[in-house]
Parts: sequence; structure tokens; C-alpha cells
Amino acid sequence: MAVNLFRSALIALSVVAMGARASSSGLDPNVVFDQPSPFARNGELLRRLVSPLQASRIEDRLGDRTRGLDASPLDRAQQHFALYVPSAPPPAAGYRLLVFVPPWSDARVPPQWLGVLDRTRTIFVTGAQSGNDADVLRRREPLALLAAWNVMRRYHVDPGRVYIGGFSGGARVALRLALGYPEVFRGALLDAGSDPIGTAQVPLPPASTLHRFQQASRIVFVTGDADHIRQAQRMRAGTALQTWCAFNIDDIRLPHTAHALADASGLARAFDSLSKPVIPDIQRIQACRARNHAALAGDFRRVQALVHAGRLDEAAHALDAADARYGGLAAPRSLELLQAIEARAAPPR
Repeated sequence: MAVNLFRSALIALSVVAMGARASSSGLDPNVVFDQPSPFARNGELLRRLVSPLQASRIEDRLGDRTRGLDASPLDRAQQHFALYVPSAPPPAAGYRLLVFVPPWSDARVPPQWLGVLDRTRTIFVTGAQSGNDADVLRRREPLALLAAWNVMRRYHVDPGRVYIGGFSGGARVALRLALGYPEVFRGALLDAGSDPIGTAQVPLPPASTLHRFQQASRIVFVTGDADHIRQAQRMRAGTALQTWCAFNIDDIRLPHTAHALADASGLARAFDSLSKPVIPDIQRIQACRARNHAALAGDFRRVQALVHAGRLDEAAHALDAADARYGGLAAPRSLELLQAIEARAAPPR
């Protein structure tokens, strides 16, 4: 399914690259996008952004499971975006694109970034009602995916320079999207906000998606040197990324800055980092993967032993812990173990 979806996306974007329809440049503060994104359907969101056990429980609550998974959580006609397109024509390869998740509720383009967006020929798009008060899975994330899909269909965008970014709480959402959709977003700009991956809050995606993220994505942290809370967050997030074999990490510190949106210089430095080619150290990545898979196998053996011993509550607790830690890496074995626990717990007929 994922391979076919990705292939369909490439075909659609190739059509755009051969001849995108003319669209105006400058700032449009109230754009409505009409094209549905296959990446923003409920089923894809659950598969990529929610751990397998949690996704299964959500699916079970859907009334019409098939139709519910294929639907989008958003009514496109009701979603509004701010869009900025540089006046200069795109390079031969296409515009750069930054999809931005804000912590605030209104859709706006930071005015201090306009010069850098023009100079680097970067399209900027951000959704309204996508702030920290909005639901992450049902609103903030599908809004960003809807924006990316439509801008790439409407303009001549270089698929290799599409980035997800955010500030503060929005940066934490951006990291989830970079991890879950590495074939859409080739890197992430995390401005003063981040979380460790491999947790219930930021679960790992399926193995094939995680492997792509490890080998092809770049994460750029931008943090004020006086923003001590986010500096600590950045350290924890960086350690977790390396634990899960993602080593393409850059760290930009903004001098004399507390918890504030990056200035023009910080944005320019982040774009420079994101533009660097990613050259994966395959040997290092493979050794790291082997360590994680060995740890996962050990955790599964412990769950299996608890099931065989009839200690089902302990087995369920251990399985939930493995689901939170390993996410999509644990599937389908985690789902099989859940079925085994439920079968043993069911009353005899």
C-alpha cells in the first residue's frame, strides 16, 4: 500500500514538474486548497503517526472501518491557509517549500522571514487554527499534509527540497511529521521545540518508513542560547534520534536569544543546513538497527513468557511498553501478541 501510494504521488508530482499551472506570487492570507491528499487519510495517519496497538484500538472504534480509514479528518472547504510565493521564478529544479506548523492559531507569515524566502526562492505555507490548542492527529498534522500536497500540485516545487518546520509546540508536531512522512518531507526545521522519538508521544513509524527517515532525512534544531528549557529538550531529542539510528542532525544556536522565533539570520542558516546533501553511513546505521532489533526480540520473548505463564496483566503491561518504545518496528508481532493475550483472557465458551 505504501509503495503504491508513494508511486502515485511521484506520478502526480511529475506531471506538475512538467508544467505547473500559472499561479500568482506574493502573499495570499486566505487560501483554500481543493485537492485531497492521500497522505492525510485517517488510515495513513494512523499507520504512520500512531503506534500499532493504539491504532488498532482507534480503528475498532470506527463505525464503518473501511470507509472511516479512507476518509480525511478534515473538511477541505473549511480550511484556510496563508501562502507566500516569491516573485522571482523558480530555479530549474523548482521552488523550495517550507510547510510551517505554528503554535499560534492564525495563519501568518513571519515578516522577518520574507527576505530570506525571496532570496532562497522558498514557498511558505501555514494553516489557520493549527496552534497548540488544536488536535494534533485530527487537525494539525493533516492540515500540514494537505498544504504540502496542494502546493506541490499547484507550483513547480523541487520534491527533494520540501521541508516541514515549526516553532515551539509546532516544532514538536513537525518532528512527528518528518518521522512519519520522510518521502514527503526531506528534512525538518525545529525552532525551539522537540521531543524524544520512540515514545508514546512520538512513536516510531513502520520499519520501511523509519529506514527511509534514517537514511535520507536531515533534522535541524534552531534554539536560542538563553532558552534553557528548549536546550534541554533538544539534547534529549538528539540523543533519542541517534538511539534510533538517525544521525543527520544539525544544531544551530541563536546568540542572545530566549524563547523566540528565529530571526532572518537563523532561518537562513537553517536553510543552508537543510540544503546539505544527506550521505548516510550505512555501516553505522545497520549496526545501530541490529542493536535495536536485538533489544526488541528480547522484549518480545519476555512478553511471550508471561503469556505462557498465564500472567496476562503483566504481559499486557509489558506489551504496551514495547508498543510505546518500538512503535511500527514492533508490528506485526505486537498485534499477534495482543491477540494471544486476548484469547487467553477470554472466558471459555
